[in-house]
Amino acid sequence: MLFLSKSRYCSAVQCPKMLWLRMKRPELFDDSVMNQAVLDMGNEVGDLAMGLFGPFREVPFGDLSGMIAETKAFLDQGTPVIAEASFSFRGAFCSVDILKVIGRNTVEIYEVKSSTEISDIYYHDAAYQYYVLTGLGYDVRGVYLVHIDRTYERHGAIELEKLFKINDVTDRVRELYPDVAERIRFLDDYLSSEEEPVMDIGEHCFSPYECGFFRYCSRALPSPNVFDLSGMQTRTKIRYYRNGETGFTDLLKDKKLNAGCRTQIEHELYDLPDHIEKDAVRSFLDGLRFPLYFLDFETFQTAVPPFDGIRPYEQIPFQYSLHILERPDGELMHREYLAYPGEDPRRKLAEHLCRDIPSGACTLAYNMSFEKSRIRELAERYPDLQEHLLDISGHMQDLMTPFQKKQYYTRAMQGSYSIKYVLPALFPDDPSLDYHSLEGVHNGSEASAAFMKMGGMDPAELERYRTYLLEYCGLDTFAMVKIWEKLTESVS
Repeated sequence: MLFLSKSRYCSAVQCPKMLWLRMKRPELFDDSVMNQAVLDMGNEVGDLAMGLFGPFREVPFGDLSGMIAETKAFLDQGTPVIAEASFSFRGAFCSVDILKVIGRNTVEIYEVKSSTEISDIYYHDAAYQYYVLTGLGYDVRGVYLVHIDRTYERHGAIELEKLFKINDVTDRVRELYPDVAERIRFLDDYLSSEEEPVMDIGEHCFSPYECGFFRYCSRALPSPNVFDLSGMQTRTKIRYYRNGETGFTDLLKDKKLNAGCRTQIEHELYDLPDHIEKDAVRSFLDGLRFPLYFLDFETFQTAVPPFDGIRPYEQIPFQYSLHILERPDGELMHREYLAYPGEDPRRKLAEHLCRDIPSGACTLAYNMSFEKSRIRELAERYPDLQEHLLDISGHMQDLMTPFQKKQYYTRAMQGSYSIKYVLPALFPDDPSLDYHSLEGVHNGSEASAAFMKMGGMDPAELERYRTYLLEYCGLDTFAMVKIWEKLTESVS
């Protein structure tokens, strides 16, 4: 008999072949598409939402038959609110995030999401649960999607009724109900076949979730191909693919191809030398003035605001690194700040930043819109520091500019101007710029995750991770200095 869960069913809604591969060829899955931080956040939100309707009983995760039996026991006891209530109907299993029991055999389903808006796939998720409970004879009076209200700002204790939005999707779910039964019948035959099904590449490979089997399914395409292009929207790539224009040689014939993609393709096909527009790069460098301050922030964000005055998913800066060069041949100096966990880090970080960067200073960031946004938010939060903070923001320059405008381009950048591509392209063999050689923290996601976990660490582990974070963020701004040096060398 076919066994389905909510996640398996939703995979099949996106692409039935995705589910077939998950069940038959799981070793082909590229787990780099998974974001553990997002999964952890979803669990945190789900746990918090359990208390949305007051006291509740939770079905503990474990053996599925045991979860179903535990749910039945709670129902027999007349429990009004059950979290993770579990049911199975003809091989279709689901755990309802929150089940409100209205009366004998009469219930409401509440599906909780950590997102701030409703995605179409959520309706299918809820409809699947409606199918299971209706099939078991329950009178499902209402189905609701619960998600985060991004406009909520914390002041004091978390107010669940304000943090969450509850959307009545009963009518939409009832419209989808017949499709669920039909899809399950289809999947029963589809998944029983041992022969790999044929499914063409399309939007479903990327939406609503990036598929971990895409590289496998696209293995017959030339390498590189249209999906390796940087700076092109997915729907445009799919249009080229459907027109049979998949290889770089095919794409180059299109006169409407944007200049950035054309540059990437030409360098790849013809192994062109580095492209450097010296006058443009020189003009950018001439716009900088000493001393130079190279700045990088590390931030974290959570669905549930951890401090007063913070909204869901607001970026909270907790660390910065600052390398300072007073003159071209001067000694490189370094300043840094890293908050301790457990308290709102923003005030102290803002104060240190104002002490470390004087008014009127030329500050460089890579993709400066991120740093400027954080600084403006700090300025709005702390009026007494506003003038100085806005001065820092107002005198900021973006080190990314020459690469974004393709004024400096090499084949190794693979069409991207992200520092993740630019740095190894400019310094392929420099061990001092190798993030992989760092301990503990190797990228921004790991930095955020490490800081959020530090509150539960013992003192020795906490100090060890502080060292990891300081080394990582310090490398970010040291790398910016080296990139500036490379730009300077290119026009000398």
